[in-house]
This record gives sequence, C-alpha cells and structure tokens, in this order.
Amino acid sequence: MSNRLAGSTSPYLLQHADNPVDWWPWGEEAFAEARRRDVPILLSVGYAACHWCHVMAHESFEDETVAAYLNEHFVPVKVDREERPDVDAVYMEATTGMTGQGGWPMTVFATPDGAPFYCGTYYPPTSRHGLPGFRELLQAVADAWQERRDDVIASGAKVVEQLSVPRGGLVGGQPPGAEELDAAVRALRNDYDETRGGFGGAPKFPPSLLLEFLLRQHARTADRGTLDLVEHTCAAMARGGMYDQLGGGFARYSVDAAWVVPHFEKMLYDNALLIRVYTHLWRTTGSSFARRVALQSADFLMRELRTPEGGFASALDADSPDESGHSAEGAFYAWTPAQLIEVLGAEDGEWAAEVFAVTEAGTFEHGMSVLQLLADPDDPARFDAVREQLFRARAERTPPARDDKVVAAWNGLAIAALAEAGALFDRPDLVEAAIAAGDLLISVHLGAGGAQDDDSRGDRLVRTSRDGHAGPNAGVLEDYADVAEGFLALYAVTSDDAWLTFAGLLLDVVLGHFTAENGEFFDTADDAEELFRRPQDPADNVTPSGWTAAAGALLTYAAYTGSAEHRDAAGVALGVVRTLGPQAPRAIGWGLAVAEAWLDGPREIAVVGPYDDPATRALRRVALMATAPGAVVAVGEATETGLPVESAAKEAAEAAEAAEAGPAGPVALLRDRPLQGGRPAAYVCRHFVCRAPTGDPAQLAAQIGARDPE
Repeated sequence: MSNRLAGSTSPYLLQHADNPVDWWPWGEEAFAEARRRDVPILLSVGYAACHWCHVMAHESFEDETVAAYLNEHFVPVKVDREERPDVDAVYMEATTGMTGQGGWPMTVFATPDGAPFYCGTYYPPTSRHGLPGFRELLQAVADAWQERRDDVIASGAKVVEQLSVPRGGLVGGQPPGAEELDAAVRALRNDYDETRGGFGGAPKFPPSLLLEFLLRQHARTADRGTLDLVEHTCAAMARGGMYDQLGGGFARYSVDAAWVVPHFEKMLYDNALLIRVYTHLWRTTGSSFARRVALQSADFLMRELRTPEGGFASALDADSPDESGHSAEGAFYAWTPAQLIEVLGAEDGEWAAEVFAVTEAGTFEHGMSVLQLLADPDDPARFDAVREQLFRARAERTPPARDDKVVAAWNGLAIAALAEAGALFDRPDLVEAAIAAGDLLISVHLGAGGAQDDDSRGDRLVRTSRDGHAGPNAGVLEDYADVAEGFLALYAVTSDDAWLTFAGLLLDVVLGHFTAENGEFFDTADDAEELFRRPQDPADNVTPSGWTAAAGALLTYAAYTGSAEHRDAAGVALGVVRTLGPQAPRAIGWGLAVAEAWLDGPREIAVVGPYDDPATRALRRVALMATAPGAVVAVGEATETGLPVESAAKEAAEAAEAAEAGPAGPVALLRDRPLQGGRPAAYVCRHFVCRAPTGDPAQLAAQIGARDPE
C-alpha cells in the first residue's frame, strides 16, 4: 500500500512511496501531526542517485518491524535535498555542527516545531563499525522524548540559537585585487597533489570551479605554472576511472586519490561544469584531448540526460543490476578481462585489457576493473572500433536508473556549457539543445507559457519540474543566478535579445528578494517559507554557491547593459572573496573566478555588421575565443540590436518588454558602434576605456587574448 509520497513529482520520494514507513512529505501538515500526537519528527534527507540512501532504505525503511516502531513513536518526513536545498542546508549545518561531519542520507530528529536535537547520517540496522543500530537509536530517542523531554527541547533550542547567530563580516571592503588572487593561487599550490593532480586526498572531487579560476588567472598573468595545474588535473581526471571511457561523462567523485575508482553516480551539474572547463582549456591551448573530452561529455548529456521536454535530467544512479540480478554499485561500468574477450575476441580483448588497464585482480570489486585510459593507444582506428563495440555491448546491460526531474540551477549550468561548446566547436546541435532547455525553463519554471496568473510577469522561478509539469517548490538563489548565467551565455552565442531580457528579470528578483540592506545574499527569498534559520552560505562547493553565482551573473549583465546598480551589487558581494580567497581558496573557487573577471573589467567586445557577412562572422569567431577573464560578447547590426535567431523565448520576451518588464532599445554594448568604412568592425572596451575599432581579426585577437582557432 502506497504512503503519502505516491503523488510526489520527486523520483527520490517516489522510491519510498511503497515503504511500510508512513512517510510524510515536508510541510506544515507533518509538523501539525507531530504536535497533535506529541511526538518528535524523524527527518530523512537524501536524493535519488545516492548509494547509501538506497542501502539504508533496503536495510531499515523496508523492514516491517522498524517501520512499525517508527510510525508509532515519530512522524517520519522524507525530503529530496535536490528539491529542497534550503531544508537540506539548515539541517546539514546542524548535523555537521553536532557531529563534525555531514553527508547523505541525513538523519535528523527534531521537535514538532522543527528544532533539531539529534543528528547523524547513515545508520546500519544493527550496531557496527562504531555506529549505533538504527533500531536502537529510534528506541533511545523515543525514550529520551518521553523521560527527559525538557533536556531534549533545551538541546534543540540551543542548536537553533547557535545557528541563528548572525555571521557578520561577509561583505564589506572591496573585491579582491591581484595581490589576494595571487595569494589564493599560492595557497592552492600548497594543497596540490603533484603526483596525481587535484587538491587534497581521498575522496577526490573534480575541482571544476578552481580549474576555471586557474584558467582565468593564467589568462591574466601568463603564468605557465598555473596552466600546468589545470592541464595535469584535467588529464588525470579524464584518463582515470572517474571518466566514462566508453560513453563520456564524469562520475561524481573518486573514492581514491588517483582518480581510479569512482562513486559511480553521474550528476548533471558535474558534467555541465566540466564540459565548460575542458572547452575553456581547449580555447586556451588548442588541446585535442580537451576538445575530445568536452565533446564526448556533451554527447553524454545529449544522449542520456536530455528529457523529452528539452531539459536535462538530474542524475544517473550509482547502482544497477549485476549478472546475478542483484543491484550493485558500478555494475553497469566495470569489466573483467574475460568479459572483454567475450565481446571482442581473444586478440582484441587482450589488447583492450591492456589499453583500458583491466586486470585479473581487478581495480574495483570482485575482480572487476573500471576502465582507464592512461595513454592514447598507437592505433587510433583500432581503438575507436573497439570502443564502439564495447559501448554497444554495454548497452545490453541494465542501465542505472535516471532521476529525471529538471532542476533549474543545474539546467542553467548545462545551458551555459552547451551554448559555449556548441559555438566554439561548431556544433549547432548543442546550441539548439541549450536553447530548448532555456525555453523549457521559461515556459514551465517561469510560467511564461501561461502557467502564471494573467497579471504576473512570470519572473519567479520554481525549483524543479518533471514531465513538463512544474514542481511545488520555490526557486532558491542558485536557481536564479545559474539560470541567468545560462541565459547570458545564450545571448553571447545567439545574439537573441530575449535571453538578455530574461536574465535581467531574474537578476531583478535577486536584487529585490534575496539581497539584504548591506548587500549580503540569502539563499532563500524574503517571502519564502520560513525555516528555523534563513539559509545563507557564500562558500562554493562542487557547484557555485548562489552568492558567487549571483555575483558573476550580475557582473556580466552590467557589462552588457551598463547598469551601475548590478555592477555595484556584484562588487559588494565579492567582498567575501577578499576575505576567504587567500586563506581558503578551495571554499570559494567560483568567487575567485568571478573576481578575476572583475579585475579584468570584464572586457567588453562588440561586433557590428551584417550577420551573414563573412567579415562579421570572422570577428565574431575571434570574439568568442577570448580568454580574457569573463569577457562578454555582443554581436549585432550597426543600427539595431539583435540577430534573427528564433526561439520560444523571443515571443515571451517581447511580451515582457511590452509590459515594461525588461530593457528596451539596443543593448548598451552595441549602442553608437558604427561600421568602419562601411565594413564590419569590433570594439573592445575595458574599465570604461575603448580601443580603436578594428576590422582585422588578428588585431582583435591581440586585444582580447584569443588564440587562432584554426
């Protein structure tokens, strides 16, 4: 019999809809029930691709005895952290504060008013490895609630009080300058793994945001050593087992320090960020290896994560059935030498085992190996044929489950990555996919396709959708910022003003509803559901924080429009990077990357001329190759703005402009930019100073630090 989760749009919640646990979704009804019954809340937070979430579900939440006790003594609440990052954030802060560590599944016991009083992560069914058994824990908490309730409530109140103390000092001062940014690089060098690439030890996550910062720092300083860190790490990651050597795309992280064995779940956000990094590495160096990895990963997104509605699904699971039919982590991806021979024959199978580092002992579990490509083989044609044959054979296995909800923020990251990769690698299908994803966000997540009330401008985002239907949860700061970033990237490569219009709408919401009087950002809007603490965290993790993503999008938008308000807001927000960057650069990677753009201007590149003129196209191509940190590109006719790129966004944008919701008239960057001698020309400006216009692509390349793409 299904529980209350059966009507959810979250694939994670639906995984628990048939549990004997009487789950409640997050909401006031659950807390009211806890108050009515006078019992604590058991809050369980996870996500669909989480391996240990599945383990705990099978061990405990599917157990009838455990479920009966849990239902009797608690109100159990299940939360998808990807749908409710605000709920996840405040309770994860409590968990790490109480235990010194966090992770998923997250297990929190709270009062009926939501105050946490005991927190942890995964609990086995019975005591082992120093962890109490989940059944024992439930009984201990239930007994404490009955016998020592005052102490329990006081403990919860103390936690809430400690977490509610204003941090202070998050903004103020100026954005970091060259001295602070260079100090951040020195700190990163001290934490760099000279042997295996990356930073720190196991587990090792792809440092996408730091790599972007280092590429921008290299563009400013021409420091070869900085570029070496990027090239070394990118090669190590993409040659190791964390990269899918057959299908492209990266797993979430490596459990070891050498990038050999991944935690096999594949996340949209990781791959979006890494596509951008490898694309930008190619733009800087011309590396064919970086180009190959970027395009293979983009093809993975298109093939395995794209939804019928045009968006991109959140993740692929880590687990799938093995040959015996039992669900096992990595079963879809791992091989033995015998399996290679079975598919390829003896000669090619033995050769493939050597090429992909597949051994009899195995590099993973049960004699299985994760494919690596430690060096390119001498016979590329043979390699391509073997790789294709193995890919087709692997497709006969049962694939991992897909979490097919569309998360606004992560789709914003994917839009930016695919737009840039499509433009730079001459792959119009990738740009078209980015446009389609943007149209989905506008029509479904913003409701510009008719979901909003008639008097609404459609400027408030919902966090998720599934099957083309908007979810119930409000967007958080990272949704507005990352989607704006994606729309700004689309504007740069399509010159369709609609994307700039909608980026402006989103950033107006950021300034109006997420920004405090002192310029700090909150992760939730001022009219969002009130939690025991309003979440606020400027630190970057594996994705940009909402804070630093907003700073970056505001800065880019200001460069296009000339808006002092948006630029000033970005500058105030970057004050936190001045504080954190030199001491803790791994905690503020995207903030450092945005600060490099601030320091450079960012450089503004306007190309004017008929779009179909080969001279205009040549200048546009060079402009998009700019390595200057955060450079913005606008292309248009000398007397009017915009190019004839059609999308569903354009019609909605025109309606928004008609309602005086967006910028009117030519983009500031393109105003008063005449042709030169009747010929297309490029204008490069920086810090309110413009170079003489040029129609020579070579001169333009020299002004913006662009490499010849040929």
